[in-house]
Amino acid sequence: LLLRWRRRSGLWRKVEQARQRQERSLVQMDMAARSFREQHPSVNMVSILSLPLPELSKKLRDGSLPPEHVFYAYVGKALQIATETNCITEYLQESETQLRKARLTGKLGLLYGVPVSIKDSIDCEGHDSTLGFVKNLNKPAAEDSVLVQVLKRQGAIPFVKTNVPQSLISYDCKNLIFGQTCNPLLYTRSPGGSSGGEGALIGGGGSILGFGTDVGGSLRFPAAFCGICTLKPTGNRLRYSMNSLLWSLPVAAAVGPMAKDVESLALCMRALLCEDMFSLDSTVPPLPFNEEVYSSMQPLRIGYYETDFFTMPSPAMRRAVREAKQLLEDAGHTLVPFELMNVDYVIFNFCVRGVFADGGASYLRKFKGELEKGSVGLFLQLAKSPNWLKTVLSWIAKPFVRAPKESLSQQPWNSTSTPLTTSVFPPQEFCHQFIAQWKKLNLDVMLCPMLGPALGIGYPGKLSVAVSYTMLYNALDFPVGVVPVTMVTDEDEEELKGYQGYFRDWWDRTLAKAFRGSVGLPVAVQCVALPWQEELCLRFMKEVETL
Repeated sequence: LLLRWRRRSGLWRKVEQARQRQERSLVQMDMAARSFREQHPSVNMVSILSLPLPELSKKLRDGSLPPEHVFYAYVGKALQIATETNCITEYLQESETQLRKARLTGKLGLLYGVPVSIKDSIDCEGHDSTLGFVKNLNKPAAEDSVLVQVLKRQGAIPFVKTNVPQSLISYDCKNLIFGQTCNPLLYTRSPGGSSGGEGALIGGGGSILGFGTDVGGSLRFPAAFCGICTLKPTGNRLRYSMNSLLWSLPVAAAVGPMAKDVESLALCMRALLCEDMFSLDSTVPPLPFNEEVYSSMQPLRIGYYETDFFTMPSPAMRRAVREAKQLLEDAGHTLVPFELMNVDYVIFNFCVRGVFADGGASYLRKFKGELEKGSVGLFLQLAKSPNWLKTVLSWIAKPFVRAPKESLSQQPWNSTSTPLTTSVFPPQEFCHQFIAQWKKLNLDVMLCPMLGPALGIGYPGKLSVAVSYTMLYNALDFPVGVVPVTMVTDEDEEELKGYQGYFRDWWDRTLAKAFRGSVGLPVAVQCVALPWQEELCLRFMKEVETL
C-alpha cells in the first residue's frame, strides 16, 4: 500500500508539473505577443488574421507581409482562444528562433512564414507526445516526425501543440493532465476528437493551418463540430511518426490538414506532396499533387446517401445532404443514389473486433498504472474479467446490445485468441464489394452525411456507436473530407422532437438528447473519393463549398 501510495503521489506530481508548464507556455505567449505589439503598434493584427491562407502565403513569399507580423498576430489570437477553450498544451518557444532564421534559408517554400499548430500525438523534437497519458510525460521526442520535418523544410513554423483525449480513442477532448477542451462556438459543446484541440484552435481563429490524425473520424469530428474543413487522406499518402499509436490497428491511420477553407487544404497538400516527403519516408508513394485533376471543371457523377441505417441522422444532417445534392444537380452534376449495406457488420466485425482481437490485452497495457481511465473505465473492467464471465455477460447483453447477430455469436473477448487473420482485418472482401458497386454506378465521388451538430460535453463517451458515418472510410481507407454546409434551424430543432432512431434503444435516446439545443451550430457533409484520389476529393469539396 505504501509503495502504491508513493507511486500515485509521484504521478500526481508529474501532472502538476505538466499543468505548470502549460501555464508557463501561455505566459510566454502573452509576453511575446505583448512585446511585439508595444514595439510595432501600427501593425493591423485584425487584417492579418482575416487573410485566407493562399493570400497570406502569397504576401509572405513576395515580401509584402513580414513573417514576424503574421507570427505574433497568431500567437496573440491563439492565446485568446486557449484561454477560452483550453486547447493548447504547449507553446513551442523554439518557433521564435525558427522565425528569425527563416529569411536566411534562401529557399522560400510554399508555406514560408506560416504559423501552424500540431496535435499532441505528432512528434516534435524536445516535446512530449502524451496521448493524454501521465506515463508519457517527461519523455520528449528525440526528433521531429516526418510531417513536421517536411513542414519546416517548406518554411512553415510549428508554434503550439494542442490537446487530445486520453488514448485518442474518443471523439471528445479531455484528459487528466490538461483537462477538458471546449468548443469555441458554444462552450458547453464538445469540440470533437481526438484532434479536438486543433478543431477548437482553428475554429476560433487562433491558427490558420493545423494537423491532426484520424483512425475513426478524429479529424472529421472536430472539423464538423467546430465549423471548419479537413481532409483525411488515404492512409499512406502522408506520413508521421507511427510510434505514438497505441497498437496495431485494423483500420488505416491517417494524418491530415485542418483549415478554414478547402483552398487552404489544397495549398497544404501541394506543399507536403514533395520530394522531401518521399525521400524522408520511402514507404510514401511518390505521387506529387495532381493540379490538373484539382483544377478540372468537368461535371462529376456523384453518389449519395442520407443514412447508413445504423445511426439515424439528425434532421439537420439529412437536410444538409439533401440541400447539397440539389445545389450540385442545379450546377450540372449527376447525382446517383448509393445503397449502403452492412455498415453495422463492418463496424463490429472489422473495426471493433479488430482493435480488440486480443481481448483488449494490448489496450489494457497502455492504461496500466494510469490515474484515470476516462470514459473507457467500464470496458477496461470487462477486459480484465475472466473469460467465463465475459461469455456470461455477452449472453446476458445480447437482447440489449446493438450489434449484428454474427458478431454477438462470436466471442471477441478471448485474451488467448490466435494471431489475427484475414477474417478479422483488413476487410478486403467488403472493400472489393464497395468498390464494385461504385464502379457499377460509374461514380467519380460520393456525398455522405457527417455526424452533427456538435454534441454536449460528455456525450461522445456515451455514444461510441455514432462513429459509424466516419469509421466506414477508415475501414475502406478512402480519402474523405469534411465541409460545413449549413446550420441548425428552429425547424430542425422542432423536427428533432420526433427523433427515435432505428433501434429505439438507450443509445438512440441519448443521441436525441445530445442533439438538442443546437440552433445556429454548423452541420457538415463528407466528400469521398477512391483511394489515392485526394485531388479529386478536394476538387469535389471545393465545388460543395462554393455552391
